[in-house]
Amino acid sequence: MKHLFITVCFFLICFPASQAQIYHLSLEESIEIAKKQSFDIQRLVQDNLIAEHELNAAIALLRTNVTMSLTLPQYTETVREWQDSTGISFFSINELRGQGTLNIYQPLPTDGRIYFNAGLSSTNDYNTERRASQLYSRIGLTQPLNSFWGFNSIRSQLKTAKLTYERTNKALKRAELDIEYEVSRSYYNLLFLQKRMEISKMNLERSTEAFEISKNKYEAGLIREVESLQTEVDLTDAQNNFEIATQGINASKKSFIRLLGLELDASVTLKSGIDQFVAVQVDSEKAVELAIQNRLEIRGWEIEIEIQNHVISRQKSYGLPTATLDASWDRNGVSNLDFSKSYSNSLSSSWNDLTVRPSNYQVGLTVRIPIIDWGRNKKLVRAAEARQKQNILAKEDQERSIEIEVRNLATNIQTTMSRLRFLERNVSVAEKSYSITLQRYTDGDIDSQALALDRLRLNTAQLNHLDAFIEYRLLLADLMRKTFYDFEKDVPIQ
Repeated sequence: MKHLFITVCFFLICFPASQAQIYHLSLEESIEIAKKQSFDIQRLVQDNLIAEHELNAAIALLRTNVTMSLTLPQYTETVREWQDSTGISFFSINELRGQGTLNIYQPLPTDGRIYFNAGLSSTNDYNTERRASQLYSRIGLTQPLNSFWGFNSIRSQLKTAKLTYERTNKALKRAELDIEYEVSRSYYNLLFLQKRMEISKMNLERSTEAFEISKNKYEAGLIREVESLQTEVDLTDAQNNFEIATQGINASKKSFIRLLGLELDASVTLKSGIDQFVAVQVDSEKAVELAIQNRLEIRGWEIEIEIQNHVISRQKSYGLPTATLDASWDRNGVSNLDFSKSYSNSLSSSWNDLTVRPSNYQVGLTVRIPIIDWGRNKKLVRAAEARQKQNILAKEDQERSIEIEVRNLATNIQTTMSRLRFLERNVSVAEKSYSITLQRYTDGDIDSQALALDRLRLNTAQLNHLDAFIEYRLLLADLMRKTFYDFEKDVPIQ
C-alpha cells in the first residue's frame, strides 16, 4: 500500500490533471482566433486549397509531360485463330515478351502538341526457338487548326482555373469579413449581457437600499406595512432579474466559445467594456461607390459571366468546321535470330537494321465539316446565351440591392447616432432624478411607489442606451464588411 501511495503521488505530481484554458480577449484578439480556428473558415480554406491545386494542374497542362511504360516481362501460352482464303486454322502461341517505351510530349498554347516516342521490345518464340527484337523512335506534331478560329481548350481551361481560384479567394475573404461581423455581434452581445448584469446588480443594490430604508421607517412607525412589503417585493424582483442576467451571460459565453472554435470547456473573459460613444459621419454616396467597387458578390458575378463566355465559345465551336494537322517522322530497326544468339546480339542487329533502314514519314490533314444537326447546336448556343443573360441581369440586380442596402445602412447609422445622443441625456437626467427621488423618499416626502417608478425609469433609460450603443457599433461593423472601408478610422480594409 505504501508503494502504491507513492506511485499515485508521483503521477499526480508529474502528470497533473489538465485544466481548462483561460482566455482574456479583446474584440481584435477574438476575431484573429476565429479567423484561424473557426470551422467555417477551415472549410473555406480547404476549398481555396482545392482551387489552388486545380489552378496548378491547369498550368501543368502547358508543361512537358514524360511517361514510361514497361513490360517486365509478359509470358503468353495460348491458341490463336488464323483465317485466309483457304479457310480457318489454329496455331499455338508460346512466347515471352519484354518491352519498354518512353513517351515525351509538349503541349502547345495553340492547343496542339509535339511528341517523341522511343522504345525497344524483345519476344522469345518458344515454338520456333527464335528471338525477335525491335528498336523504334518517332517525333511528331498534332495541331488542331480550328483552335486558331474556333475554341482553344488549353487556354480556356487555364483561364477558367484562374477565375475559379480568384472566386474561392474572394469567397474566403468574404467569409473572413462575415466572421469578423459575427464575432463582433457575439462579442457585443456578451458585453451587452455583462452590462445588463451590472445594471441589474445596481438595481439590486438600489432595491436593497430602498428596502432597508422602508424597513427602518416601518419599524419607526413612519409608514404603513403595505408600503414596506412593496419594497420587499421590488427587492425579490430585482434579485430574480440579477440571477436571470447571470445565467444569460453563461449561455452566451458558450456560444461565443463555439464561434471562436475554442475548446468547449474554455473560460473566456472580455478585456474591453462599453467604449465611449464616438460619432461617425457616413457619406452615403461614398459608401455606395465603395460597395459597388469592392463587394465580392459583384466580382463573383463578373467571374461567372467570364466563365459563361468560355462555355458559349466552346458550344459555338461544335458547329464550326474542324481540321487537324498530323505530321511525324520515325525510324525502326528489327531483327529475328535463333536462341543461340544472345539478347545483346539481337539488340545489336536491330540497331544495325535501324541505321540502314529508310525513315518513315507521315503528313495528314483531317477535316470535319458539320452539315446537318437539325439546329441542335444552335439551340444549345442560344440556351448558353440565355444563361449568360441571366448572369448579367443577376449582376445588375445585385448592384441595385447593394446600393439600397448600403443607403439604408448609412441612414440607420445616422438615425441610431441621433437616438444615442438623446438616450445619453436621458440616462444623465434619470440618474439625477433618481438621486433626488431617493433623498425625498428618505425624507418622507414621497412613498415607495414613486421611488420604484423612478428606479424603473432609470433602469429603462440605461438599458435603452445600452441597446442603442450596441446597435450603433454593429451597424458600423456591418457597414465596414459591406463597403470594405472603415469609416470610423477613415481607412480601407485590406
